[in-house]
Amino acid sequence: MADPTIDESPRRRSGPHAPLPTGEAPAAPGLGAAALAPSSEDDSRARAARRAAQLREHQGDLEEGPDKYYIDPRMIPDGWSYEWKTQTVLGQENPSYQVSLARKGWEAVPRTRHPEMMPANFKGAHIERDGQILMERPLELTNEAKARDLRNARDQVRQKEAQLHGAPAGEQSPFANTNKGTPLVHVTKSYEPMPIPKE
Repeated sequence: MADPTIDESPRRRSGPHAPLPTGEAPAAPGLGAAALAPSSEDDSRARAARRAAQLREHQGDLEEGPDKYYIDPRMIPDGWSYEWKTQTVLGQENPSYQVSLARKGWEAVPRTRHPEMMPANFKGAHIERDGQILMERPLELTNEAKARDLRNARDQVRQKEAQLHGAPAGEQSPFANTNKGTPLVHVTKSYEPMPIPKE
């Protein structure tokens, strides 16, 4: 008895076979040979030159450099200050932070004032960069805020110095602030650059 799993003769298709490849692309209906010819190198180079000119015109003299958040002081209107402020974190806005910014006088800089800072096809009304938004407020308010922050920082240093010098002292006290007449507590107030670790 013959094994049913072995087919002695290969089966042939009853319908027509697919045409064999010839290496030529089939012509689209209604198109002649001229339409199938690739565009010339001259056309491609001319198109690339036009696009490069458009991009140069859009970029102008803008050099981003290593700091993408750098703002040229010459572009800030007289009497105003610019700062980048957080707009989104992981794509989410923080409404309470936005209210805090508004109460401190910060407003978004309109894109129309510095169109070179955003792509030509950008649809937004403000200048944004990686979750940050460029904001402005009167320079007078910014200077007042900086002076207030500096004053608060100095007050904190003075309070800590008073705590160190006013600690209870005694012969066996761990808070003794002298060692044979030499003060143990010495607070330096110099400013030194921090070392930058090498990669």
